[in-house]
Amino acid sequence: MPPTVRPRLALVGDRGNHNEPSHPRIDAMRERWDLSTRWVPTEEIGDDGALAGFDGVWVVPGAPYHHQPGVHIAVRHARERGLPFLGTCGGFFSALIEHAQNVLKLPQAQGVDEDPEKLTHLVTPLTCSLNGETAPLRVAEGSLLSTIYGRTEAEEVFHCSYGLTREFMDEASDGTLRISAWDAEGAPRALEITDHPFFVGSLFQPELSSRPGAEHPILTAFLDAVRRRATAPVGQSAG
Repeated sequence: MPPTVRPRLALVGDRGNHNEPSHPRIDAMRERWDLSTRWVPTEEIGDDGALAGFDGVWVVPGAPYHHQPGVHIAVRHARERGLPFLGTCGGFFSALIEHAQNVLKLPQAQGVDEDPEKLTHLVTPLTCSLNGETAPLRVAEGSLLSTIYGRTEAEEVFHCSYGLTREFMDEASDGTLRISAWDAEGAPRALEITDHPFFVGSLFQPELSSRPGAEHPILTAFLDAVRRRATAPVGQSAG
């Protein structure tokens, strides 16, 4: 029999960027996974050929990235091809912006790849302290996240100090992209795409409350989706 091919997961991000605390945590966990994982630096992504052959895409924290257009290419690649996608912290924002650009065609999201300064008027400081601290969440009933948690309340670890304006996030969460979790003040903190096998973005970082062999339920569900995708018949998405 031919050797079993391990599922392939792309870790899209700039390893060690901004001394991001999640990166060593991810590296420690992936050593135990039964997947083939590879860091894909954002500057190496000029088209979706850089993601060819992967069964899943995780846009990891570490924004601002070295090459934001490459991040958006990775998000679009996963979204359009039905690849399991997870975006945490900066990956949450990237998923929201890519959807606003390429699906909703929102004017305020156009041109940010060519001129990142256009993003500055969409960025706002977060009102609560999120420097490695836990915060309560309200999870949308009937969402994928509520299925993963098995409940509609949770506490999660954040490590971001900025967000996008409420007005932009409200406009960008339209169509099949839905906000699926909010903080205590009602600010969006997670999203998902409802007609996709697995597409989740979270401002919180489940990797920071994980350790090797004891991954967060969101990570466990994501990795399971990657495995299903790798074993799905050619031309089919694994739901």
